[in-house]
Order: sequence, then structure tokens, then C-alpha cells
Amino acid sequence: MELASTIHHDGDGGVADDLETVRGTTRWIQQQTRGIAPREFRTGELVADEELRDRIVGVRRAVRALFARVVSPAPPSPADAHRLMPADEALARLNAAAARELVAPQLEWPAEGAPAARLLSAEDDPRVRLVAALARDAVDFLSGREREQLRACHAPRCVRYFIKSHGRQEWCRPSCGNRARVARHYERTRGAATGQGPASAL
Repeated sequence: MELASTIHHDGDGGVADDLETVRGTTRWIQQQTRGIAPREFRTGELVADEELRDRIVGVRRAVRALFARVVSPAPPSPADAHRLMPADEALARLNAAAARELVAPQLEWPAEGAPAARLLSAEDDPRVRLVAALARDAVDFLSGREREQLRACHAPRCVRYFIKSHGRQEWCRPSCGNRARVARHYERTRGAATGQGPASAL
């Protein structure tokens, strides 16, 4: 979800892309990896270059195309509805990115405590590890039960996907719900003033 949400409303009527530049991509990577335990995922102070930015954006395009497939027949996010990658191409790209890092489960069993498994990577390049981890996270989400609650927010100017957390949720955030209600009120008022739409029957 974090990767898909790097495309968002810019607060000024347009759409912002956190991965539009190498500098923005570096900032996003470092924000995302700060909370990950170093033994599981070591990126250090990874600085993006254009090649890494392009790989991450490619995974994002695949993820957003597959998100559009999940929410169908409802409309996808308007941010990229007109240029979605075909679903078969998105699947191939996502799976190829996930497969670039070879990982194996390792069992740890301390003298005092329960056994636990972790994944051990054979890949030294942190750039490959990052892209593969993003792709694997998407694979886990798209193959899991949370996928069924994925929705595209269609409040005015919003382009986010979100996880529906309760039965009546229509928008990703309360602010989007407020904008949608204001827009509906405006349409009803305008319809009444012009003698058009449902309000004219009142």
C-alpha cells in the first residue's frame, strides 16, 4: 500500500508522485526502511540512482494495475486509469522482480525459547533486495485475504487505494468523505437552481 500511495493528491488540485525524481525516491526509500530490523533488510543509507528509481516505478505500475484488477468492475484510481499496464504484463513484471533475490528459510532455536524462522538472503546488492522485497510484499498482499477489502477512493481529487476497515467506509480518509459530501451538496444545490437533476423534483 505504501508503494501504491506514492501517487497521491498534492493538496493543490493535482497529483503528486513521490518517486518522480531520484532525490524523492531516495527520501522515500529511507523513510520506508528505517523501521525494518537491520538483520532482515540492510539498505543502510541507500541512495537511489535513475536505474533503481525506474525499477521501483516499474513495480509500482504493476501493483497499481493489479489493484485496478482487484477493484473491478468498480473504476480504478483516476490517476492512471487511462494508462494501466495490461494485467498479464503486470503479473510477469511483479513475479520477475520478486524472483531476483534468492532467499531461503532458516530455523533459529535459542536454548531458552521457541523456534522461529526467518528468511536468509543470498543477495549482496541492497538495490536488488529492495526491489524484490517490494514485489514480495505486493505478492503477499494480492494473494491474501486483505485483498478483498481493497478499494479505490473516488472522492474529488483523490487517487489513493485503501483497505476498507468497516462496512460503510467509502473513502480512504475522513477528509475525502468531507470533500465528497460537499461536492454532492454542491451538485444538488446547482441542480435545484437550474431546474435539473434530482433536486428539481423537490
